[in-house]
Amino acid sequence: MERFFGFDLGDAESAVSVYNKAEGGVPQILKIRDSQSFITAYARLASQEILIGESACYAPDAIERQIRFKSRFLRDEAVDRDIRLFASGVLGELYVNGDLVQNEDCCFYIGCPAGWNKEARERYRRIFERIGYPPAKIVSESRAALVSACQSKHLQVGYDILSHPVLVIDIGSSTTDFAYVSGGREVELRTAGEVVLGGGIMDELLLEENLKASPDEKALREVFRESEAWRSYCEFACRRLKEKYFADEAYWKENECVQTVQIFYDTPIRLTLRIDAELADRILNRGAKQLEGKSFAEVFRKSLIETKKAIGKDLPELLFLTGGVSRLPRIADWCREVYPDAVLITELQPEYSVAKGLAWCGNIDEEMRAFTRELDNLKESSTIERIVSEHINDLYKRAVESLTGPILEKVGLPVIERWRSGEIRKLCDIDEVLEKEIEAFLRTDEARELLLKPVAAWMKPVAYALEEYTVPICVNHNVPYKALSLNSYLALSEIDIRVDTKNVFALEEITWMIDTIISILIGLLCGGSGIALIANGLPGVMAGAVISLMVLLLGMDRMQEALLKADIPNLVRKAFPRKYFENRLERITSDVEAAFLRNLEQEKNEEISERMVKDISAQIEECLTKMAKVVEIPLG
Repeated sequence: MERFFGFDLGDAESAVSVYNKAEGGVPQILKIRDSQSFITAYARLASQEILIGESACYAPDAIERQIRFKSRFLRDEAVDRDIRLFASGVLGELYVNGDLVQNEDCCFYIGCPAGWNKEARERYRRIFERIGYPPAKIVSESRAALVSACQSKHLQVGYDILSHPVLVIDIGSSTTDFAYVSGGREVELRTAGEVVLGGGIMDELLLEENLKASPDEKALREVFRESEAWRSYCEFACRRLKEKYFADEAYWKENECVQTVQIFYDTPIRLTLRIDAELADRILNRGAKQLEGKSFAEVFRKSLIETKKAIGKDLPELLFLTGGVSRLPRIADWCREVYPDAVLITELQPEYSVAKGLAWCGNIDEEMRAFTRELDNLKESSTIERIVSEHINDLYKRAVESLTGPILEKVGLPVIERWRSGEIRKLCDIDEVLEKEIEAFLRTDEARELLLKPVAAWMKPVAYALEEYTVPICVNHNVPYKALSLNSYLALSEIDIRVDTKNVFALEEITWMIDTIISILIGLLCGGSGIALIANGLPGVMAGAVISLMVLLLGMDRMQEALLKADIPNLVRKAFPRKYFENRLERITSDVEAAFLRNLEQEKNEEISERMVKDISAQIEECLTKMAKVVEIPLG
């Protein structure tokens, strides 16, 4: 597929863009009826011709006319017909202008508010399908705006979107969408419970203020009662005037910001529109019935606060503002009040950011399919398992080094203390207690935390070896190589920028290594019923003439058997100070560690190694899959 169209069908204005894959660059905004941004309006003439855009607002021979209908989509299914007629008019213009060719291999990406659910999006998509559009996909407008930001080189945000939380604020004419994006994942946020919160409210208020000031107020109101299209057209004129004023308030303090609209109905009427500092303050801070008596400023601020509460601790570091209203300095001021530490970003032409982002989404989807295919081929091959298998002995070594000392200190010493205090009466009883305590300890969060660092350290050389295969995949599809770098992933997860490593390399799932460690340690430390922990040979177990005499009379084996079963008096037990056992454990740690590793390598039969390799490889593949999902935004 060589061309991808983006259709930003807005409630007040619409725009169409196209991205040509062969040419590259940026999507181009197409002119519809000689305008890049055209009014969302259609008129059906007696000849059944469909007019769209500005001319539809005042065509004298129109037998049907509609404007600003998209905002009613969720609550009125009759709007489907209005969207169909308008969209068919746009399609016809694209064919007439030569921007679209019959049966060409292309597709359309069409925007919708972030709050629309799957059912609404599918209903919307079917409208375009029935008209005869090329294959169409419905995409969140806020996500399209963010894609546009990433692809716009002057913004320099790109790959940062993967590692920093972002709040996208898309201020349309009828709604404002808040979309929170963290790690490339979008979370839709409600706008403080309000259904309507868009720049169109200010347009309506500005029109109302100018109507009151007009000498032809009565006649104008009569026209607006009979013709919703003319009212909407005048609101559109107010929108342009409002944006013009707020773009340079300092200039308009010394100059008059005014525009005249000529209305052709039964008789021509002139409506003079103006805005100044006093009027601007009123439309921002005056209560509106659409907002249940609240002002735009009040609701917008409240919405920002609600999003902050919904997000919680991981507040956005970037605020991306889109939509024509986003250029108003007041909007930026309100955002800084609620998110003082965030960086604010607004495109140079925010009114086109959604249309461009939609076209880019088409190219991204195609790249993603090819990117995912290559990654799937890597996962399906034996490459990852081979790399893990080559490094598995190093994992055993790191695990042994991290666990031996803590187990002797936190399990062995407390058990001997229990024998020394008399809680455990016989040395032969130590076996059962020690076995249970070792197994219990190795299944605690503390033991898992001890394993986390060596596992992460072990992953480093594995990750480097894997990059030999992942970097070419990234290069082939213009993806930053770090997007599939396990080393980058591990480093970032340590400061919770992405998914926590513990959730990806879940140690509780590496059961084969833990079970093997348990069985080997029990064999090493419990075989002598505690003797291994007490002394290196019999002379160190008990000192003194009594033990020497027992050896002479009974012999070594019988004396040891008798000693193991004896209920040694507490006074004798106390003769061995705690410091003795601490020193003893310190001396035998390296020996136990060596025996531990030797036994681990001997005990790890083919089944255990195979399962270990399979288990860890599966977790690495799962990690790569998760990382690939967040590549979508900067891809392309």
